[in-house]
Amino acid sequence: MAFFKHRFHRFTALVEKNTLQAAKDIGKVMNVPQSTIQEDVEMINTPNTHAAFSNTYPFFSREFLRRHGRDLIAASINWFLIDIVFYSLNLFQYHVFSGHFIPKSQMNIYKDALQIARLQALIAICATIPGYIVTVYMIDHIGRVKIQAAGFFFMAISLFAIAKVNMSGDHTDLFIVLYGFTFFFSNFGPNTTTFIVPAELFPARFRATCHGISGAVGKVGAIIGSIGYMWASRDPPNGLGVSHTLMVMGGVCGLGFFVTYFFTRETMGRSLEENENIDEFTGVWFVRFWPHKFWTRRNEVKGFGLLEMN
Repeated sequence: MAFFKHRFHRFTALVEKNTLQAAKDIGKVMNVPQSTIQEDVEMINTPNTHAAFSNTYPFFSREFLRRHGRDLIAASINWFLIDIVFYSLNLFQYHVFSGHFIPKSQMNIYKDALQIARLQALIAICATIPGYIVTVYMIDHIGRVKIQAAGFFFMAISLFAIAKVNMSGDHTDLFIVLYGFTFFFSNFGPNTTTFIVPAELFPARFRATCHGISGAVGKVGAIIGSIGYMWASRDPPNGLGVSHTLMVMGGVCGLGFFVTYFFTRETMGRSLEENENIDEFTGVWFVRFWPHKFWTRRNEVKGFGLLEMN
């Protein structure tokens, strides 16, 4: 309950502009005296400090685009790309397990569904759920960007390997292992972080909107992935074939790695307020390696060299 009250006071203060009520709400959680709350609210509402706490730019504005446009585009693209691959993989599972299925002619529809469910449960127990568990444990140690980038990278490697195995026509247990690795790095990677990052990057009054936009773009990717896989996986000339479709999916993961590594901002170790008060250079340059830090470092090196010469 304390956690939710802590989240709600942000909305009350930053969106509803009711600093007194927000202070009272958090004071109940932190056991702060009423007199201290009143003093803090009066200090915040003074003319000299009120401007520093207020961000009045609307969602549809150049200021929002400058401050948060890159983050919104990057979050949306990453969600779009992972959903293309993730929903395609779910359709691909019947092909993966085809060598382990009993022919349908030898059973009824219920037994056929049961054998599919058993193998799906195997993947969930051995790959999908462990991926989530590892993410929960490591996300505040490694960081969102590193987990997401590594997930995209290893998904690409796994998909290229599956395509190679599929071309050989040998549907061995290695085929299922590689398929499991793909799901593991999906959940220990972008399938988890694409939901977390948009919830941390944006100001309180835009957070739900930006998260919703990112999720909606992701579902467009899910539609494209589902329909596209059913078309592309057909044998030539009607489609690309399963192996080439898997290679395309690996390429999509490679693109996700690129977007994550160069355009996605890390939020680990930063409060929501710190993420809102981003550096002024962030909106000017469209990559996450801030150029002003490079120039600062370069000037420091130059200054150190001049001192040595003197």
